[in-house]
Amino acid sequence: MTPDVTTEVQLPALGRRRVLAFGMLTAVMASGYGVMFTVLDDFRERYGIAEGALGLIVGVGFGSSFLAQVFLAPVADRGHARRLVMLGILTNLVGLLVLGFGTSLAVLLLGRVISGLGLGMAFPAIRRIVILGDPDRLGDNLGLLLACDVAGFAAGPALSAMLVGPLGLPAPFIVIAATSVGCLPLVMRIRVDEAVCGDAPATRFAFDLLRLRPYLAAVCMGAALFIMIGTFDALWAVVLDDLGSAEWLANIGVTIFALPLIFFGEFGGRLAQRVGPFRLGPLGLLLGAGYMALYGVMPGAVAMLVVATIHAVSDGLTVSSTAVAVGMVTPDDRHAGAQGLLGGVQTLTAGTVAVIAGLLYQYHGRVVAYATCSIIMVVLVVASWQLSGPQWRARRGTSADGAQSDPATAVTGHA
Repeated sequence: MTPDVTTEVQLPALGRRRVLAFGMLTAVMASGYGVMFTVLDDFRERYGIAEGALGLIVGVGFGSSFLAQVFLAPVADRGHARRLVMLGILTNLVGLLVLGFGTSLAVLLLGRVISGLGLGMAFPAIRRIVILGDPDRLGDNLGLLLACDVAGFAAGPALSAMLVGPLGLPAPFIVIAATSVGCLPLVMRIRVDEAVCGDAPATRFAFDLLRLRPYLAAVCMGAALFIMIGTFDALWAVVLDDLGSAEWLANIGVTIFALPLIFFGEFGGRLAQRVGPFRLGPLGLLLGAGYMALYGVMPGAVAMLVVATIHAVSDGLTVSSTAVAVGMVTPDDRHAGAQGLLGGVQTLTAGTVAVIAGLLYQYHGRVVAYATCSIIMVVLVVASWQLSGPQWRARRGTSADGAQSDPATAVTGHA
């Protein structure tokens, strides 16, 4: 049975300043995640938490975020987008304070679970508001949210470096929590039309959207992207260390990857909207698969860094395509659920692949680990092309044959 995709919700344009406000909120919430990563060694030294338990602290946050994105985010499509954003802010705030003042493994685990729930609730609802608030600038605005997300995460370590030494471990968490409270009035002042279809069910998960071939194609793109991210994150520092490089070189590599996403994110989203996300996204992923394969055979750390620099620019211009594709082919009354399910799949994929990549590297070496990632990415890209059908030629506001259309009717033909 084909999902109901005929509903269209008309919202007033948010305007550039209001989209920037949601971008700032995204950056603030993401910065707490960045801080948590940089204080793991402090948790070990001050509270005696073992390395394996530190990994568990990271992992449970991914798990709770996955659950929130899949099961709670669709509530935003039922007329509660702004409420869910505010609840996500407050939930994340509580999690940050628990992480800041926690001194035992159980308390820190609880903090990460709470924080992950908050992020998983807020981010899909923010995307829904932004997508429907200014549909003509879909690519620009989703690209801007991506740039703010990465910028916030990158700012977390700098905040820790400035505050933990002179003010103590809770300081960065308190600062981010206070800044989150300051963002609440911004959300409350922005008018959001919460109208929904009169015969829409009170609750609805997004799993039925997987029956829509273009949406499933976009999810395949998202999975391929996070297979790449999970593999890169799991192996980058370890491989460079085994190649005998200095620690600062590995850190530079992470920074190099973040900067293009920050500076090119909005342009990349706009490019995806103009060229077509089902064209630009798979092209970028195929290039990414090639770069991942190269990491497996580069002779030294400098060569790895050269490839990473080129790779980072390519990703900065193309990775917004996945969110843009989902925004294009999703019915107007399903955006939060669709973006949440995409985020849940990506989170689960990255966490699983990180473990597998580490095992492949340990038992079979660098070439096999990176080549496996590359092959799976290519398979998913091919699947995405096949599933997208004529939609691969579509751009926002045009159908596959160039005629004007809206995203809801564009999906119906491929269900």
